[in-house]
Amino acid sequence: MGKDKLILSGMQFYGRHGVFPEEKAMGQKFVIDVELSLDLRKAGTSDEISHSPNYADVYATVKNVTTQNSFNLIEALAEAIAQKILAKYRVDQVRVRIQKPHAPISGIFDYMGCEITRGNKE
Repeated sequence: MGKDKLILSGMQFYGRHGVFPEEKAMGQKFVIDVELSLDLRKAGTSDEISHSPNYADVYATVKNVTTQNSFNLIEALAEAIAQKILAKYRVDQVRVRIQKPHAPISGIFDYMGCEITRGNKE
């Protein structure tokens, strides 16, 4: 059986993540997508918010982890977001995708990024 998902896409936050001192000092924009995998049948049939994670709460969780911490690597930021979501919400799995559109690399690109998937049953 396929997993149901709640999707929060294109969340934008200002953070101070990177290996260079200027990235920590000046900060930059990060674009984050989160997918929560869980059974949504109860929420779908009851039409009650108490049977599903609240989008606003999940958004606030991602924002807090991203803006209140400073990591060298976006991989560490993604891990921190995933672990916080797994600890706080009743989900089977979480996928976190982070885009760093202004990475300090000489060249033309849309973004540099990473994507991780973590689960409660691992």
